[in-house]
Amino acid sequence: MAKILVVDDEERIRDIIRQYLQFEGYEYAEAANGQAGVDLFFQDRFDLVLMDVMMPFLDGISALRMIREKSSVPVILLTAKGEEYDKIFGFDLGADDYVVKPFSPKELMARIRAVLKRAAPPSEPKSDGVYTCGGLTVNPVSYEVTVEGKRLNLTPKEFDLLLYFVRHQGMVLARETLLNEIWGYDFYGDSRTVDTHIKMLRSSLGEGYRDRIKTVWGVGYRYDETE
Repeated sequence: MAKILVVDDEERIRDIIRQYLQFEGYEYAEAANGQAGVDLFFQDRFDLVLMDVMMPFLDGISALRMIREKSSVPVILLTAKGEEYDKIFGFDLGADDYVVKPFSPKELMARIRAVLKRAAPPSEPKSDGVYTCGGLTVNPVSYEVTVEGKRLNLTPKEFDLLLYFVRHQGMVLARETLLNEIWGYDFYGDSRTVDTHIKMLRSSLGEGYRDRIKTVWGVGYRYDETE
């Protein structure tokens, strides 16, 4: 079973998470601040990290940055902040998901299962082929995206979104559909998570390509090869 590191300075939060993780059968380790969490992370092998943002000694954002310098292990951020800027900042650093306190423990377990499922290596090589859309190339095997021959550095969520879009060109995709297909669970809470990632993806695609992701007001989004 997966081994999970929980880093949070609130003992009550750690106790609640530990009880649910143990009930689900996960292995568990904990740290009470960011520095202790980073030290423990590099001393052992973990499959996922739950990281609070606001902590003493070393905050969660700084700890995430240190982990991402050497590891791509999934990280879910826990925070009392819900502003879009905080989410974008965390995602830009490589966070895999973002849970705002107070949260439902059952929702958290669902998100953990979804992130672990996405991070698991495929049982066999993918054979989807390379998608080429008028100067944009998406390779689902190598996880590479190029625009007019220039490679883009996308976050995992940005890549998953783009791949889903090019596979469903011309289709109007509801936010709920994107949440279920990309995040892998029935979303609890604010569907603006999709909007945040769309904004990041458009920015990454750059001029001439960002406008291919059309907003369908009141519904969701549609990807068209031409602007």
